[in-house]
Amino acid sequence: MTGSTDRPDFAGPPETANEVSGPSGPVTVVEQGAGPSVLIVHGGSGDVTAWAQVAGRLAGGFRVLRYTRPLYRVDPPPTGARAVAAEVGDLLAVARAAAAPVLLVGHSSGAVVALEAALAEPPTFRGLILYEPPLDVTHSPAGSDALRRARAALDAGSPAEAMRIHLIDLVGMPADLIDQMLAHPQAQSFVTGVAAGQIADNEMLDALPVGLDRFAAVDVPTLLLCGENSPTHLIDRSGALAEVLPHPPRRVVLAGQTHGAEREDPDAVAAAIWAFAATAV
Repeated sequence: MTGSTDRPDFAGPPETANEVSGPSGPVTVVEQGAGPSVLIVHGGSGDVTAWAQVAGRLAGGFRVLRYTRPLYRVDPPPTGARAVAAEVGDLLAVARAAAAPVLLVGHSSGAVVALEAALAEPPTFRGLILYEPPLDVTHSPAGSDALRRARAALDAGSPAEAMRIHLIDLVGMPADLIDQMLAHPQAQSFVTGVAAGQIADNEMLDALPVGLDRFAAVDVPTLLLCGENSPTHLIDRSGALAEVLPHPPRRVVLAGQTHGAEREDPDAVAAAIWAFAATAV
């Protein structure tokens, strides 16, 4: 989710925009800087602006590309297998148009999409930077039940309750923190706007195969980012992924951070990407 930060804005070089044809229609791609291409895939409840602060910090040495994922720009959003096809197809279309291979950065569910794209077309990517992909998060009785309840709440006209279930029972955030947040009208407005895409995002994850063994075929240099204070299950899921990748990934723990360091500490996130890119690109 988006939120405020005490850090000053860092716009970086001017942005330009162009359109790429994807399987779900035209994709507006925002571009900054020049150099090796870095493609950023935002996480759940986000859009093209979500990683703007990190992009601005990278654009001094890279050509940085961002776009809004189809689940957050198509109304109504696709679900299930159609969502998987739309998400992976759009990502590959943008990467090919950028004169691949590119360095691919994915956050949360966007990191899962990044993994699936690298599995489908490894030569398109110079490297992967994955920030806490929630792999298999719905593939358990508790996860499946949370997904069912969130969809039921959304369909019943209660987007805030759907997002409460998502944030507490799937992301793993403290219930008291979420209840305090949702008491504010601004937060209520925000979650109402993103709920349909977020629940479809969860259903996309649920449509993927169970288990991680297929990622042994992702023969691409990889960096795994985790927040020091992130929910334990997200850190554990990254650890499980590390065990199946064909080459040991590099790992960076973002000190003092949780699942939203792209807005809370964009300097640290950009520094980790820059350091990895120096050897992967």
